[in-house]
Amino acid sequence: MRILPLVVLAVMLFFWLRKRRRAAQVSRAAAVAGAHLLPPERQNTDRACPDPEADAVTAALARGDWQPAAQALAAAGTDWERRSYLVGVVARRAAEDDSWLRAWQAARPDDPDAAVVDADAKVTLAWEIRGSGWAKNLTGEQIEGFFRVLREAREDFARAASLAHPQDPTPYLLQIPLYMGLNAPHEAMRELWAEVASRAPYHYEAHWYALQYWCEKWHGSEELARDFAAKEAAAAPAGSLLTMFPLLSWFEHHHDKAPDEAYGWLEVRQLVDAALADVAAARPDHPRTAEVRHLLAYFLTEAGRYEEAVEQFQRVDGYVEAAPWRYSGKPAQMFCQYRDKALRGSLSGR
Repeated sequence: MRILPLVVLAVMLFFWLRKRRRAAQVSRAAAVAGAHLLPPERQNTDRACPDPEADAVTAALARGDWQPAAQALAAAGTDWERRSYLVGVVARRAAEDDSWLRAWQAARPDDPDAAVVDADAKVTLAWEIRGSGWAKNLTGEQIEGFFRVLREAREDFARAASLAHPQDPTPYLLQIPLYMGLNAPHEAMRELWAEVASRAPYHYEAHWYALQYWCEKWHGSEELARDFAAKEAAAAPAGSLLTMFPLLSWFEHHHDKAPDEAYGWLEVRQLVDAALADVAAARPDHPRTAEVRHLLAYFLTEAGRYEEAVEQFQRVDGYVEAAPWRYSGKPAQMFCQYRDKALRGSLSGR
């Protein structure tokens, strides 16, 4: 009769030792991971991930040399994801100093790459003039400058589209922030979206901009944004990363008011798991994978899925130009705060 209690005790001891061993393994792995993570002051706030080509292009532009930018855009060819990404990189520099862009246009007056960079740079400049404040707090000078430059950009985009490859979605998708600024009505936005979708129906950056338009904070509503994101994600092939947008839509409308336990709700868990699967299926060189990893790291941390969160943080550490960190006034600090929380949770074996 005494054998049974001993057997029960042995079984309990076995599982306790196994749990301790597993916790120790997790702790060692997390400690190794944490040993190479960077402090806030060493986080790059211009990129979501390393990009040697983009770094080389921007370094050349800083010297006034536009030819590496032209070569990079030409090399992108019909990789529309890469093309629009590089246009954005180059256009942001042109918004700061366009002397090299003027030289490029003088040397190649009808270059479609220079034309779309010029148009996108004007949109970037317009938003910089406006600033990030509420409309009611803007000065008359800010408002006048904002709309003036956007109107110029609209004309430049028309020219860029006329010069571009007929299947190039770039001159169309980069107009969405312009439409946001000009308060374009829904029907106009749907017409523009038809031009984008007919050329690149699963384009990540295009969906990013479109979702912003349909969000409540701009020209839509929670319902319109949710429906747009769900419809587009459902139609997209695995690896397109479009499953990120239902997750982003939820974040846009709930992150500042949802209770902590909301991140563990079945609906949110399913959105996170779908995005994780999409990242796993994406092509290795997709220029937007890191952006999805950043948002996943945030959601996984909030949900207490610390080991999975640490894995995502490891893959993007050192670069913080992505949602949700970019929404903060101190993106590097916010990134490190969540990363360290995930690391501590992983170390505790929870």
